[in-house]
Amino acid sequence: MERIYFDNAATTQLDAEVLDAMMPFLTGKFGNPSSIYSYGRESKIGIEAARKSVAKILNAHPAEIFFTSGGTESNNTAIQTSIRDLGCRHIISSHIEHHAVTHTVEHLDALDLVKVSYVKLLPNGHIDLEDLEKLLAASEEKTLVSLMHANNEIGNMIDIHEVGRICKLYNAIFHSDTVQTVGHFPLDLRNTAVHFITGAAHKFHGPKGVGLLYINENIRIKPFIHGGSQERNMRAGTENLYGIVGFAKALETATKNYEEDSAYIGTLKYYMYEELKKHIPGVGFNGDVLGNSLYTVLSVSLPKTEKSEMILFNLDINNICASGGSACTSGAEQGSHVIRAINNNPNRVTVRFSFSKHNKKEEVDAVVQKIKELI
Repeated sequence: MERIYFDNAATTQLDAEVLDAMMPFLTGKFGNPSSIYSYGRESKIGIEAARKSVAKILNAHPAEIFFTSGGTESNNTAIQTSIRDLGCRHIISSHIEHHAVTHTVEHLDALDLVKVSYVKLLPNGHIDLEDLEKLLAASEEKTLVSLMHANNEIGNMIDIHEVGRICKLYNAIFHSDTVQTVGHFPLDLRNTAVHFITGAAHKFHGPKGVGLLYINENIRIKPFIHGGSQERNMRAGTENLYGIVGFAKALETATKNYEEDSAYIGTLKYYMYEELKKHIPGVGFNGDVLGNSLYTVLSVSLPKTEKSEMILFNLDINNICASGGSACTSGAEQGSHVIRAINNNPNRVTVRFSFSKHNKKEEVDAVVQKIKELI
């Protein structure tokens, strides 16, 4: 059986045209972007062209776009510098953030550098915006609000404009982990009240190891990584040249085909939702599946039995790639912190299926059939 890849929220296949855009910088155009001779200058031009392209697509200023090693570094930078350079002494976050955020927040909490509050969650996994406003109103210190735009495990999305509006009202710094939405949704940063957003090329058919940090021009932070003047003195280290070129190309491609791809991928998600309901007794779903949710992610909840407990291994044996939640914790048997936070039922097993433009309806049929046999 051909491999069926339903784990696109973990990573995606590199687009052929992205590889084509990267190749010249992997071969002939290998100059160091910091060198002053022509070989260096052509590399530098590649990076700056990428920065302009990304800025234009996100409706930001090129001076607000910084390239990093990925979403994790970008999230760390935003959170740590908010405390160190922007005077935030209070962090409001949620229990369902990606570990790149929760672990950073817990680390700062353990060092006693900040007070941390966690916003309440509604039963469907959404952030309780009333509670967010209450926490901000009661806060006596400068506050950083760190809430992800879309959850990588259950797909729930916040209203980023509404959260931004509330943060602005209370003069809070707003950081949103947008790793699952950059390249999947149009973002208009000039008209969004957010100070930091983050991205990772490998979530939208770009290369691994390259990310984005948007820093709103109204705030000033110092570098998180020291040792050179790269990225306009904001991130030391020789730039990941071909990665940056690949990031921009992947974002251009994703944006160009957004309408068509998002509609198509959405139909696969809803088709699988309907088929599972039809064929699998006792099936449930985590999060706000049919509401404000990523069109790429379907989090399925199955009654716990001896058979369903082994479902991921058995899918794998049958050449089907899915995950128990986040790829960043796969193989670790502690289960998902996200699922625990919204629906702590020990009698359910969670499988996350996530889709891309390369998936097909026939694959959904095959997977549903296989789950039926396995359970």
